Amino acid sequence: METRSQWGTRAGFILAAVGSAIGLGNIWRFPSVAYENGGGAFLVPYLFALLTAGIPLLILEFTMGQKYRGSAPLTYRRMNKKTEFIGWWAVLIAFVISTYYSVIIAWAMSYSVFSFNLSWGSDTQGFLLNDYLKVVDAGQVGSIVPGVFIPLILVWVITLGVLFKGVKKGIEIANRIFIPALVIIFLIIVIRAITLPGAIDGLQAFFTPDFSKILEPDVWVAAYGQIFFSLSIAFAIMITYASYLPKKSDITNNAFITGFGNSSFEILAGIGVFGILGYMAGQSGVAVDEVVSSGVGLAFMVFPEIINQFPGLNGLFGFLFFASLVLAGLTSLISITETFVAGLVDKFNISRTKAVAFGGGLSALISILFATQGGLNFLDAADYFINQFGVALMGLVEVILIAWILRQLKDLKEHANGISDIRLGSWWTICLSIITPIVLGYMMFGLFKQNLLKEFDTPNGNYEGYPDAFIAWGGWAVAIGALVVGVLITLTKWKRPSTAEEEETLTKEAQ
Repeated sequence: METRSQWGTRAGFILAAVGSAIGLGNIWRFPSVAYENGGGAFLVPYLFALLTAGIPLLILEFTMGQKYRGSAPLTYRRMNKKTEFIGWWAVLIAFVISTYYSVIIAWAMSYSVFSFNLSWGSDTQGFLLNDYLKVVDAGQVGSIVPGVFIPLILVWVITLGVLFKGVKKGIEIANRIFIPALVIIFLIIVIRAITLPGAIDGLQAFFTPDFSKILEPDVWVAAYGQIFFSLSIAFAIMITYASYLPKKSDITNNAFITGFGNSSFEILAGIGVFGILGYMAGQSGVAVDEVVSSGVGLAFMVFPEIINQFPGLNGLFGFLFFASLVLAGLTSLISITETFVAGLVDKFNISRTKAVAFGGGLSALISILFATQGGLNFLDAADYFINQFGVALMGLVEVILIAWILRQLKDLKEHANGISDIRLGSWWTICLSIITPIVLGYMMFGLFKQNLLKEFDTPNGNYEGYPDAFIAWGGWAVAIGALVVGVLITLTKWKRPSTAEEEETLTKEAQ
C-alpha cells in the first residue's frame, strides 16, 4: 500500500488551504452581503463570526485530518466506526458541487476571451442567456452548448492534470502559481477601480457603517453564514488537506493564517467591486444601491456592462477580471475534487491515478449536463438545494456530533496543543460546543422556515417558481441523494489491508 502523501512545505499547505477558501463567492457574494447588512458595521459581526466559528471550525477540521491521517470518511471512521457515513455525506456534497462549479469556471474562461473585443455587446443579459448559454425552459435539457463545453474540457484537463501529479508535485505547485497570480491580478483590478470617476461613492456605500443594523439578529446570521460558506468548512476539504500534514504541524497558527488570509481577500474584493459599482452608478446617473448585485448576475451581466463603459483598456480590464474568476475557481475546484479522490483511495485501496480517473472522470462526465441549453436551470436548482439543505446542515451535524455526542473536543484540543504554538483554551471549547451549534441551529431553522416550507406552499411555492417535477428531481433528489449514496458507500466493505492494525497504531500515537 502507498504511504500517505505529504505537503512539501508548510507554505504549500497554507496556500492550498487559502486557495480552497478563496473562490467565486469571495468576489461575487461577500461585497453584496456586507453592503446589505450594515456596510462597514458588518465587519463587527463578521470578525466576531470569524473568531468564534470560522477559525475554531478550521482548527477542528485541521486537527481531525492531521490526527487521524485520512480522508473525511476514514477520519470519521477512526473517530467512531458508526460515523463513517458523515464523511461520505460530506464527500458526496463536494462531488455534487464539483459537477456544476466547473461549468461556472468554463463560463469565466469564455468571458475572458469575449473581453478582448467586447463580444457581449450592449445587452449583456440577453447575450448571456440567449446568445451564449441559449437557455431553454426549466426541465428541458436541449443540446450541448459548444461555447461552454469546449472550455469545460480545458477546466477538467487542468484540474485532473494537477491531481494526477499528486499532493506535493500537483496541488502544492499549482497553488504556488495560482494564488500569487490571483492576488497580483486582483490588486491591479483594485488599483484601477479606485482611480475611476465615482469610485469614492461606491467605497463610501461599502464602508459607511450603519450601526443600527448590527442589533438585528439576521445580520449576525448573515455574518456567520458568510464565514461558514466562505472557508470551505464542512464538506471534507480541510480534513482531507490536513491529513497530508506532517505529524508535527502548527495547527492553530495554520488555521489563523488561513482564516485571516481568506477574509483579507474578501475585503479586497469588496473594495474592487464597489469601486467599480460606484463608477457604474456615476455613469448611469443613479444611486449605488440601484446597481448592487451578486452571484452570476454580477459577474456575467453587470460587470460586462461596466467594462463597456470603461474609459480605456476595456478589453484588458475585462480579461483580468474574468481571469481572476478562473484562478479563484480552479484552486477551489482542485480542492473539492481532491476530497472524493482521497476517499476512493482510502476506501477501496486503489492507486491515486485510478481514483482521479474514476472520481474526477465521473464528475467531469456529469458536468456536461450543465453545459447544455438547460444547464443554467439545473445549476441554479442544484446549487440552491445542495447549499441550503446539504452544506449548512452538514456543518450543524458535524459540530453537534463531535462536541455533544462523541465528546471529542477535549482529546482534539490536547492533540492540537501538543504540536501548536498558540494553545487552545476554554474559548475554543465554548465556541464549538455552545456558540457555533446555537448559531448554525438558528441559521438552519431560518432556512427551513423560509425555504423548506415555501416549497410546499402552492401554487408557485417552489424555488424561483420552478415546476414541481423539476424541483423534485433537479433539487430535492440532488440534496437527498448525496446523503443516500454516502450511506450506501459506507455499507460497502473496506479494501484497505490491516485497517485494524493501522487504527491501533494511530490511536497509540495520538495518546
